[in-house]
Amino acid sequence: MQILNNRTNNRRNAETKDKQRKPVRKGGYSHVPKKLAVLFFLILLAFAYLSIALFRISYNSEETYKKQVLSQLSYDSKTLPFRRGNILDANGIGLAVSEKVYNLVIDAKVIMTKESYFEPTMQALAKAFPELDMKVIRQYVQDNKDTSSYYVPLKQLTVDQKLKFTAQQTDEENEERHLIKGVWFEEEYKRVYPNGTLACDVIGFTNADNNGLYGLEEYYNETLNGTTGREYGYLNADSNLERTTKAAVDGNTIVSTIDVNIQKIIEKYLLKFNEEHKDEARKGNGANNLGCIIMEVNTGKVLGMASYPNFDLNSPYDLSAYFTEEEIAQMKEDDVYLDTCNGIWRNFCISDTFEPGSTFKPFTVAMALENGIISSNDTYTCEGVYSVGGHEIHCNNGRGHGTVTVSQAISKSCNVAMMKIAAKVGAQIFSSEQSAYNFGLKTNIDLSGEARTVGLVFDESMGSSDLATNSFGQNFNATMIQMISGFSALVNGGYYYEPHMISRIETTSGAIVENIEPKLLKQVISEETSDRIISYCNQTVTSGTGKSARPAGYAIGGKTGTAQTLPRGNGEYIVSFLGYAPADDPQIAIYVVVDRANVEEQDNSRLAQKIARNILTEVLPYLNIYMTEPLSPEEELELQQLKLENTYIPAQEDENTGGEQSGQEDQEPTEDTEEVEDEGAGLTTN
Repeated sequence: MQILNNRTNNRRNAETKDKQRKPVRKGGYSHVPKKLAVLFFLILLAFAYLSIALFRISYNSEETYKKQVLSQLSYDSKTLPFRRGNILDANGIGLAVSEKVYNLVIDAKVIMTKESYFEPTMQALAKAFPELDMKVIRQYVQDNKDTSSYYVPLKQLTVDQKLKFTAQQTDEENEERHLIKGVWFEEEYKRVYPNGTLACDVIGFTNADNNGLYGLEEYYNETLNGTTGREYGYLNADSNLERTTKAAVDGNTIVSTIDVNIQKIIEKYLLKFNEEHKDEARKGNGANNLGCIIMEVNTGKVLGMASYPNFDLNSPYDLSAYFTEEEIAQMKEDDVYLDTCNGIWRNFCISDTFEPGSTFKPFTVAMALENGIISSNDTYTCEGVYSVGGHEIHCNNGRGHGTVTVSQAISKSCNVAMMKIAAKVGAQIFSSEQSAYNFGLKTNIDLSGEARTVGLVFDESMGSSDLATNSFGQNFNATMIQMISGFSALVNGGYYYEPHMISRIETTSGAIVENIEPKLLKQVISEETSDRIISYCNQTVTSGTGKSARPAGYAIGGKTGTAQTLPRGNGEYIVSFLGYAPADDPQIAIYVVVDRANVEEQDNSRLAQKIARNILTEVLPYLNIYMTEPLSPEEELELQQLKLENTYIPAQEDENTGGEQSGQEDQEPTEDTEEVEDEGAGLTTN
């Protein structure tokens, strides 16, 4: 017991000694240093101040800062394409249409949002678009999961191609359809030409920016193009994000005066001529250029216009139809490929000029009759040569025509008679009358690319030899559209109409925006003079140089032309036929030009006459112009064969330059021809 008490006393004494060794500090925080306590207190004050400041900012400037933050966010915005208006033929058949196509867009960010999206989406793409290089697609998506949301690997897909993909997203049997993400389709329109090469020179085409090049596409570009729309997001007055759509405005449709059936007939016989004479006298096409225009003489409407060579409007840069791969490669190497394309794209009927030759002779006679300078009873003696300005200019018939009337001067194509008539007319009247028919001016046809001819005709200061050669269509240049427009005025009572290609403009819903009526510009001759010219040109076909142009069962009128190109004596000619039908009441005019035919002897206007004859044989019945002449057994057989071969498209069906020698003219086989030289072209005479 004593021992236990001793141990207790010893423990108490030890505790008392420990308490004496440890100093005791005053206050509840006596164990914390003073500096640390001050720092802690200051931090508390700072947090309190910041809390109060944030509260005040949030309360007083909430809207301002909200707008600043939202304004830095990116809202989805996309362009809505417009639909370029169609180009239709006179019957409503589509010549140029815009079809909706789709661009495949891959959004790497969305696809990589979840790992489970990647493989199903890649498999769906591979199944729908076997043309895709999936290694490239997979690598792209993986490499751009944080940086790219817009990748277009395929463009201008059809709706069927699009459905091959979207069907996988809606197929209930596809268990992974909900995992196909990050792929969408951007809409746009593709210009399509259903008939390929048909009327290519007239229609033109569009570039990648949807702008027209050449023809109607360029001339009516603003009419055909619409206005792009847009879908975008924005903040309203309450700072809420809203979306709106500004719809695209589609372009208007233009209805042309071109009749597809007439156009096909024209192009068929131009192609036939080319195939018959291709590589005949030299390597190459059947002629350097072939051209044909058919026009309503009483309105100026162009029913058909074509030239050869042509091109496919759906692939205008493809020259493989005319050149080998080696030739094309060489052109690209020499940087002349585009120049060659431009040459083929040019519309020969409006863009190229040439000396019209003897087809101008009716104009010379008309201006003399209209001004009372000659009468229809006048006669002229032709001895085969005529001396003017110190030069002897030969007639097309070297032996001479003897005494000819005004009518025979045209039907026999007598150069000497024309020179004598022009001498009476004088340079001042001759130049003024040329301008009345728009020679030296543009006709203002509504097609892109019409040539300017202001510097290609003489004015009233021309010399006597120039006047003489001009009288039979030599020593000045014109275009095909100038010639047929002026000639239509000669045979329609004297009324000059502005040639045009469009009859009306419509909206996409078919509402008429504008009717384009025939534009009568002036009366160039009286109806009496016009009747006389018709009579003279009728005789050209019945008993003169144009016999080969008469179609089976019809009486027509017209004038032939044979003109030598520069330099004179090179053996190269442009031959032509300018005519109308029917003979007693002209309704349509036709002009066919063969530029340097691929034959041994080019100075033969029958080359052009036969093309005109073949075209008219089909066009006139199609236009319900009835036959006026009896048919020979051969002609009956020919027409029966044509009926078997041809099928016309019903109207209701709708699928969305130098110069040349003009003095030489075709005569009957027993007559000789003689070259004509002229001082005005800087040449010597025979």
